Amino acid sequence: MTLIDSQLTASEVLRVFHRDEIFLFLGAAFTTVGLVILGFLVIRRRFDTLLFWLALFAILYGNRLWMESNVLRMVIPPSLFFDRLQAMVDFLVPIPAFLVFQATGFLDRPGKVLTYAAGGILFCFMVAAAFGAPLHPLYRWNNLIVICALLILVVQTLRRRTRDRDFIVIRNGLFIFVAFALWNNLERIWNGTSGQKSEPYGFAVFLSCLGYVAARRTVERDQQFSALQKELEVAKRIQLSILPTKFPESDHFKVAARYVPMTSVAGDFYEFLVAQDGKAGLLIADVSGHGVPAALIASMVKVAATSQREHAAHPAKLLAGMNATLCGNTQSQFVTAAYAYLDAHAGELHYAAAGHPPMLLLRNGNVINIEENGAVLALFPSSTYTSTTQRLSKGDRLVLYTDGVIEAEDASEEQFGHERLCELLQQSAGRSPDETADMILDRVQQWSVSQDDDLTVLVCDYVGHG
Repeated sequence: MTLIDSQLTASEVLRVFHRDEIFLFLGAAFTTVGLVILGFLVIRRRFDTLLFWLALFAILYGNRLWMESNVLRMVIPPSLFFDRLQAMVDFLVPIPAFLVFQATGFLDRPGKVLTYAAGGILFCFMVAAAFGAPLHPLYRWNNLIVICALLILVVQTLRRRTRDRDFIVIRNGLFIFVAFALWNNLERIWNGTSGQKSEPYGFAVFLSCLGYVAARRTVERDQQFSALQKELEVAKRIQLSILPTKFPESDHFKVAARYVPMTSVAGDFYEFLVAQDGKAGLLIADVSGHGVPAALIASMVKVAATSQREHAAHPAKLLAGMNATLCGNTQSQFVTAAYAYLDAHAGELHYAAAGHPPMLLLRNGNVINIEENGAVLALFPSSTYTSTTQRLSKGDRLVLYTDGVIEAEDASEEQFGHERLCELLQQSAGRSPDETADMILDRVQQWSVSQDDDLTVLVCDYVGHG
């Protein structure tokens, strides 16, 4: 007899499982979807109201399906605690659902107020169930509130006219879910219990519609990102093309230039305005900001500098002319710049700057700051500039750089700084300009945790007058 009873019990469990397996599967699927969405939000590190409430709704809905299963009822002995726990979950599930519909934009202001009120009432029902209130009337009121809220949602959604394909897909899925939910809630009111549960199928359709829209938008974003990457690659090649490749061979000067943008395109710029007959004109500039806007203005800086080539031997006039050209055309962004004009025949260096870090001169093992700053470019149309003149000595080394070099920060947010750059320049004695430029950038990149600005360095050695 014991063996027969065991076989009957096993047969009964199997029959109950087969009857509930679709709902057990859906419950697990809904819960998994909710957990995946929450994981996505954590990885993304950005809070999204719609995704958060949808995840909570899916997790609660999936767990409710498991709690309602006959298999679980056979495993857990009947108890008042479990009945009240299930009632609390039942009253809680619609609350994140209302918040999902608000976040989707389906509801206008009156609809939002009504759903907030409905959510508040259901929360009170949940608390009442926890403290021993009779469950039967609470369930009937719960069904009525859910029905009213769903009808309001349908009316509000139908009033919204749009041709947006994503909205239409989500709305159709929502209508299917609402239809099944209304049918089950009406059954509970008329019959006291629901017959065959159909609401989970509607929720599955609704989630599938949301998933379709999310997948389609993901593919669309990937395509847009791919197109943007291609455009940035073209922009990078164009920007590199406006920078001189190298300083021409000279008996008087040896020049090395290094340019490391923070992103694909950047706002740093350098140019050799003069590179012949024992003369050199070295310009370096740094546009405020980063990325494409700064790169566009950097191209304007090139145009402005080229237009002032006639003043190449006069740094102050050249910067004043560039400033006049740029003012009013940079969308409130400014430009720092420094220009050095070297004349090997005269043995002189003429220098002027516009809000730029000082030029460094290495002579006989000592580093000298050369600074003659005026206002940054593109700020005031009437800005004037002055220049300073220095005698050149054979073996002099000049270094021009942008502020990304000295403002690079380590893990403790300490900047690389001007003093370290000077020490590094002293250590460069005996190295070629190319080796020196590479050494400076290597040390700066080793120092900084991440590159937060564009890096540009010009190193010029005065070999002497032929």
